[in-house]
Amino acid sequence: MRLAIEGSQAIARAVAMCRPQVVAAYPITPQTHIVEALARFVANGELDCEIVSVESEFSAASVVLGAAAAGSRAYSASASQGILLMSEVLYNIAGQRIPLVLTCANRTVGAPINIWNDQQDSMAVRDSGCIQIYCTDNQDAVDATIQAFRIAETAELPVMVCVDGFLLTHLFEPIELPTPEQVDGFLPPYRFSRMLDPAHPLSLGTLVGPERFVDTRRDLHAAQQRALSVIIEADAAWAEVSGRACGGLLRVEGDADAALGVLTLGSVFGTLIEARTALPDIPPVKLMALRAFRPFPVDALKEACRGLADLVVVERALSPGAGGIVAAEVRAALSELESPPRVHGFAAGLGGRDVPLEMLGRLVEAARGPRPVRFDFADLARPAAE
Repeated sequence: MRLAIEGSQAIARAVAMCRPQVVAAYPITPQTHIVEALARFVANGELDCEIVSVESEFSAASVVLGAAAAGSRAYSASASQGILLMSEVLYNIAGQRIPLVLTCANRTVGAPINIWNDQQDSMAVRDSGCIQIYCTDNQDAVDATIQAFRIAETAELPVMVCVDGFLLTHLFEPIELPTPEQVDGFLPPYRFSRMLDPAHPLSLGTLVGPERFVDTRRDLHAAQQRALSVIIEADAAWAEVSGRACGGLLRVEGDADAALGVLTLGSVFGTLIEARTALPDIPPVKLMALRAFRPFPVDALKEACRGLADLVVVERALSPGAGGIVAAEVRAALSELESPPRVHGFAAGLGGRDVPLEMLGRLVEAARGPRPVRFDFADLARPAAE
């Protein structure tokens, strides 16, 4: 079914078709429309689910942790400071290998107060142990959400589906929505190998001393590494059901033989695709969207960047005092190539700043410089310093 629908409403429909049994969330812009829609489905009798209203995001994460551990498919959503308030519990969820899905409607983190989009919130919890998948458009968000439940329950890890706030959550686009029958055929009933059962008592998340804690970190890291193939498999299986693939770990478009590549995460990818067509003087360029940021797809990235002379990384987050977060990891991964490209790092669109088509031209010019750009701000027009 093809509908012109707001991104949040489309995501809510995708979640509902996955038949969660427990949803807990605290309202925060710009994710609120998602859970509002799910609550409406429950009130109208369209979804058999327990909606738990909580007093904070910390509580929301705690509720879905307990629900999933006890045998219920569980879902939550948040953004910005809400993600940070969840952070302690996110580490607990991942550390206990609890399979659930969380939508992060990406929004900048204050201060100063700003409700618009960048990806500082999800980047702040990138090391929690949650799988992170970034969506380029709302069709991607729908398909990734459905895939996320299968990925979480196969890998026994939480999955955070990152969707740019307002730019996607509040944007109306024509979306191909699957049928409930398609989702039921793709997504097996919920299972968790360490599900709590009063008949067979066990403990989760208990005290671990120094002599064994490293084992838990090793196991979590290994589970993330195994999840690379789970993400690929889920995307391929969904393509068989729906006719649509999201790109697996890394989406690549453009000239396969180009010497210049541009890599980004999220909705900026669509801007770059349009800019490549709209700007006639742009040289051949390979455009890449990093779909999986955790686990980090080192091998897929090396293969996509093989033969490039320059790679520009555009990201909507910042590590103050260090620079680009994604660019640093890309440099480390590509250093394993025999002839790695020069990596140029840029932050763009922080706090919702517009990313114009013309920015691609500036990035191309920067890549032609005598030295790689370690880090800079890509915005073409900046206000004068006060």
